[in-house]
Parts: sequence; C-alpha cells; structure tokens
Amino acid sequence: MLRESGASSTPGLRDYDWLHGILDHPLSRMMTIPSIERPLRIFLPTGKLMSNTEIEIVVDDPTAPEADSPAVSDTRTVEVVVSLLLLALAATLGFDNWRTGIAWDSTGPQAGYFPFYLSVILGGASLYGLLTTFLARSEVSETFVTRAQLRRVMAVFVPTLLFCLATQFLGLYVASFFLIAAFMRMVGKIALWKSLLAAFLFTAIMFVTFDIAFDVIMPKGPLEAAFGH
Repeated sequence: MLRESGASSTPGLRDYDWLHGILDHPLSRMMTIPSIERPLRIFLPTGKLMSNTEIEIVVDDPTAPEADSPAVSDTRTVEVVVSLLLLALAATLGFDNWRTGIAWDSTGPQAGYFPFYLSVILGGASLYGLLTTFLARSEVSETFVTRAQLRRVMAVFVPTLLFCLATQFLGLYVASFFLIAAFMRMVGKIALWKSLLAAFLFTAIMFVTFDIAFDVIMPKGPLEAAFGH
C-alpha cells in the first residue's frame, strides 16, 4: 500500500495524487476504479463520477407496442363475452348428453351421465362469472388489449391459423416450411436466404425424424406423393 512519508497507515485521498495524471487520460474515463474502503466509482464519458448504487440500466424495445395506442376492448366486455360463450357451450353439451342418456341402468351410468354434470358445472361457473361482472359495473374497467397489442397478437395468430389450414392440403412438412420462413422473414426481420435455409433444414430434420427414424405417419401433400411417400 502506498502512503505519504510520515503519514498514518490509514489511506487517504492524497495517497492517489500520483494517479491524477493517468486518470485525466480519456481512456481512463471508461475504466472501473475501485478505491480502498470506499464504494465503487465509475468514470462516465462526461468525467462525472457515479456510485455503483446509482447505476440504472434501461433497455428499450424498439418493437414494443406504443403506450398511447387506443384501446380495442376493456376487461369487462371480454369477461362477459367469454362467459356467454362458455354458457352456450355448456348448454349445447348438456342437451346433447341428456339425449344420449344421463341415468343409471343395469350396467351403471349411461354414456352421458358424467359429461352432463360437467356441463352443469361449466354452466354454473359461467353464470357466476356473468353475475360478478355485472355487480362490478360501478368499478372502472381496465383496458384488456390495445390496438398495437392486438396487431402483435394477430401477427402470430393469423399465420398459425393459415398453417393449420394449409396442412390439410400441402401436408405438415411443406406447411411448416412456409410457416417458419414467413415468421423468420416477416416477424424476425431475418434475411431471406437465412429464413429459407433455416426453414428447409428444420423441415428436413422433421421428415427424417418422424418418417424415416420413427416411422410416424404425418399428414402429407402432393409433394411427398410425387416422391413416393
């Protein structure tokens, strides 16, 4: 440890006077300099010292939805719509299982016995959800989704829906190729050749794994039929 002649053994600020010339260099402002018995100090590009307890790193997502985007729907509306849909589903399932049979016979419960009572439970839960939603109408409803958020959701939902439809006509592998390539190019903003190459390699690995290695039957389209699969 360096210290001045005749000074106490406790280090002080003057112990580092000989470093001032070095610290004045521009490169030193980007260095992390620990001082003895003192908190860590970081030299900023402006020359200002900042304690490690004052450092805050904020990373902004340039693709994040806008904070001021207008609301598409509020939470109360969504809760009412979902409860009504579930209530309709419960009524449909309950009626269908009632026609099938919900009683007991000589062999035990009929085929619609358990599904019918599950439908009753689902219908009761839906009515409870509607009741609690209408009783809370005096409260301010929060925004469920904004226009920018919905746009990001639809950017994933619509291609996935198209993938399910395309699988019926093109097969799983060709549809997967288009889905992966489209996601990488349109959502990930990745170069076209990288997107096509990654989609081809992934699809090829899927085909080798399922059709050749494990002999699992997957939906196929005209391309596989042309190659005899």
